[in-house]
Amino acid sequence: MYRLLVVDDEAKIRELIKKYATFEGYEVVEAGDGMRAVEICRKDPAFDLIIMDVMMPELDGFSACREIRKTCKTPVLMLSARGEEYDKIHGFELGVDDYVVKPFSPKELMMRVAAIMKRCQGQQDAQQKDTVSFEGLTVDFTGRMVLVDGQKVDMSPKEYDLFFYLVKNRGIALTRENLITNVWGYDFYGDDRTLDTHIKLLRKSLGTYSRYIVTLRGVGYRFEA
Repeated sequence: MYRLLVVDDEAKIRELIKKYATFEGYEVVEAGDGMRAVEICRKDPAFDLIIMDVMMPELDGFSACREIRKTCKTPVLMLSARGEEYDKIHGFELGVDDYVVKPFSPKELMMRVAAIMKRCQGQQDAQQKDTVSFEGLTVDFTGRMVLVDGQKVDMSPKEYDLFFYLVKNRGIALTRENLITNVWGYDFYGDDRTLDTHIKLLRKSLGTYSRYIVTLRGVGYRFEA
């Protein structure tokens, strides 16, 4: 059973999240402020995900996340009544995995939780097995190679980065913002056309297996094999 730590100074918010999370089969531990969350994680770091509010007394969510990151790498989903881009960027720079603006839909929140869990499991699987294959397509993460029907494919460094990120997060809908942020970084000054161009080059390199890269209209892309 997955364990969640829900951190929010509003008891009603914690109760709402706990209700939906418990229904989905998660075990939930609560904390009313950032300081308490840090204390809990120091004593018991075995959580699969932390849902953390930004604005809290004693210690805000960003500061709590920074402290928790010193001792464990548990994924963090931030909640905030503020939706400014600066806040989101600040959170992602701290290693936050996702960002949900209040008021939120509990069902959507649970979907995002499930997506993070699936992504983390995929990353763990990739780390345990450095090579994955899909029919005649082989991806060697450690060797940084891609083979199509036994033949090595030559790609640019950024094409490798983009393709490996897609494969490691296979089955997950990745937005354009997500891909640009995680592949190019926050200092990227290009536009969506740069991403589309690299996707086009990847599909050309993959030949018949280009069908694994699925376009999600108005959203982004997904690797589906």
